[in-house]
Amino acid sequence: MKLVIAVVQDKDSNRLSNALIKEGIRATKMASTGGFLRAGNTTFMIGIEDDRVQDVLEVIKANCKVRDQLVTPVTPMGGTTDSYIPFPVEVQVGGAAVFIMPVERFEHF
Repeated sequence: MKLVIAVVQDKDSNRLSNALIKEGIRATKMASTGGFLRAGNTTFMIGIEDDRVQDVLEVIKANCKVRDQLVTPVTPMGGTTDSYIPFPVEVQVGGAAVFIMPVERFEHF
C-alpha cells in the first residue's frame, strides 16, 4: 500500500476531486497555502494499493494543469523602497506536486 500526497492549486481541486470519485478512488482533502505565492492550495491524501498508484497519477495528471499567472513581487525587505517599483511578473502556477510513500500499516475503524 502507498500514501499519495498531492498538492494542487485550488482551481484544479474540484475537478480532481470529482475525477477521483468517478474512478472509485477515496481521498481526504485539506486546505493548504503555498509558500511562494501565498496562494490557496488543496492537499489530497490518498491511500491506495500498490497496483493502482499509476491510476491515481494519471487522474492527477489529467486534471491538474500548469498555467501562467501574473504576480506582483513583494517589496524588498532591506534597503530603501523609494526606488522600488513592482512590475508584474509572469510565472507558471498549478500542476501538482505529488509525493508517494510506502505505508507500513493501515487500519480502518
